[in-house]
Amino acid sequence: MRPDPNARAEYVEAFREIAARIAAAIAGVPAAALPIRMYVAGGAALHFYTGERVSEDIDAVFSRRIALPEDLEVSYRDADGAARLLYFDRQYSDTLALMHEDAHKDSVPLSLTGVDGHRLDVRLLSPLDLAVSKLSRFSEQDRDDIITLARRKLIKAAALRSRAEQALGGYVGSTERIQGNIAQACRIVEDTERRHSR
Repeated sequence: MRPDPNARAEYVEAFREIAARIAAAIAGVPAAALPIRMYVAGGAALHFYTGERVSEDIDAVFSRRIALPEDLEVSYRDADGAARLLYFDRQYSDTLALMHEDAHKDSVPLSLTGVDGHRLDVRLLSPLDLAVSKLSRFSEQDRDDIITLARRKLIKAAALRSRAEQALGGYVGSTERIQGNIAQACRIVEDTERRHSR
C-alpha cells in the first residue's frame, strides 16, 4: 500500500530514510535469509493509514534478530516549519501488547521509494491488529487512535471483539482488566460507527 494521501510528506520521507538505513545495514545478508520483515505498529502505522497523529518514534519488530545501525533518528521540518525528530524506538517490544497470533502474517506491505522490499519488507500491522495491540495499555492516546480507525471506517466493533478475544487466548496472567478494555473499546467503536453512519 501507499501512505494515506493526508500523510505528511516530510514525515514519510523521514520514515523512509530510517528504513533505508536499516536496509543498508543488512546489505551483506545472504539472499536465502531475505527478505527481513519489519512489522510497524503504533503511531507510525496509524499515520500511514490515516494521515493523523504524527508520532516521534517508530515502534517495530523484525522477522529476524538483526544488528541495527547506530544512526536511526532523522531531524526534519514539518510543513509548518517546526523542527521535528523521528527515531526508531529500540526499547519497543510487542511481547507485552495484546497481539493476535496471525498479526504478522496478516500485516500489510508498505511501499517506500528507494527501499527494496525484497531486502527489507516494511509492513504495517493491519488496522484491526493495530487496534487490538492498543487494548492492553489502553491509554487515552490508544482510545483516540481506536476512534480514529473507526471514524475512518478501517475497523468495526464486531471484528475488533472477535480478533481481540482470539488474541486473548495466547495471553497469560490475569486477563480481567484486558477483557474490560475490550468491552470498552467495542463500545467506543460502536458509538463512533453510529455517529459517522449518518
